Amino acid sequence: MNDLDQARERISAIDTDMAKLFTERMRQAEIIAQYKKNNGLQVHDEAAESDIIERKRQLVDDPAMQDYYIPFIKKVMDLSKDYQNRLLKGMKIGYNGVPGAFAYLAAKKAYPTAELISYPDFETAYRACEEGFVDAVILPIENSFAGDIDNVMDLAFSGSLYINMMTDLSVTQNLLGLKGAEKKNIKTVASHPNALAQCSKYIQSCGFEQKQTANTAMAAKYVAESRDMSIGAIASEETARLYGLEILEKHINSSDNNTTRFATFSRTRNDSIRKGRKYEHFVLMFTVPNEAGALAKTLNIIGSLGFNMSSLHSRPLKGLLWNYYFYIELEGNIKSEEGDDLLRQLGTVCDKLKLLGTY
Repeated sequence: MNDLDQARERISAIDTDMAKLFTERMRQAEIIAQYKKNNGLQVHDEAAESDIIERKRQLVDDPAMQDYYIPFIKKVMDLSKDYQNRLLKGMKIGYNGVPGAFAYLAAKKAYPTAELISYPDFETAYRACEEGFVDAVILPIENSFAGDIDNVMDLAFSGSLYINMMTDLSVTQNLLGLKGAEKKNIKTVASHPNALAQCSKYIQSCGFEQKQTANTAMAAKYVAESRDMSIGAIASEETARLYGLEILEKHINSSDNNTTRFATFSRTRNDSIRKGRKYEHFVLMFTVPNEAGALAKTLNIIGSLGFNMSSLHSRPLKGLLWNYYFYIELEGNIKSEEGDDLLRQLGTVCDKLKLLGTY
């Protein structure tokens, strides 16, 4: 047997081994898909994938081969994601609103193959997940212009669900009207209170009256059903298509950087975060004694352990005058020695401490 035949025979043997290993890898992907379903996680995790690829690169000693191995392993990972998405087609994701609402768009972005189930308000959607009617629920938690979504913050504090993922959605608001309507016809605009706030300068400059609706898509539906040329809706382009409306003016946001952050809540906490991994985030909610310096103590503990605070919000505690709970997003790995120290030390100064989730 010459060298060429030997090389071909060796490649054939390697291909046989690779086929067996590929099958085993996909079997493990099935287990991962089930875990993601149980925890309300999306298939694609960009930060985790970049981390994995970099670690895989180090497995190849020959630098010249790394340039060929990386596209190979990326293709294998893409096949794994495709398979997981197919397995998760039966996943049920709840959201607030109707098709076309920004929550619907965020849910489609995070879970492209899942069954999306709409609910009329935040609390009904949240409780549906608590009671097991859906695998996870995706709700808006913060807007870069209008601020916190207070009702969702309150549900997160008092409820039993965990945040396992964040999805940022760039929000472009538009003025919609009936076909044939013109901007000069519009006297009243309907939309969700946050959308109205995001477009406050535009609304004021036009002198429009305002009507609040449960969400932006409901506003579009209301206009479509009203058949009233004097009523407009503030909503997305997709909503205009869904309800047969015309876009009378695009991009009426007061801010060019208008992004809404959506949190995915599920019944179990994501414990897949590994020790030693960088680029992790976690969310804490807590209360402190109503005394001078109590909040400062918690922030000093966080800073002393090297965690970067990316977000801090406060909300009044219902039934307790001048008492507040706090929502804080931190950068870092909670499954580290510093994370253990953080929870232990905060436990000594907080009246209530809740690890709301990791992502």
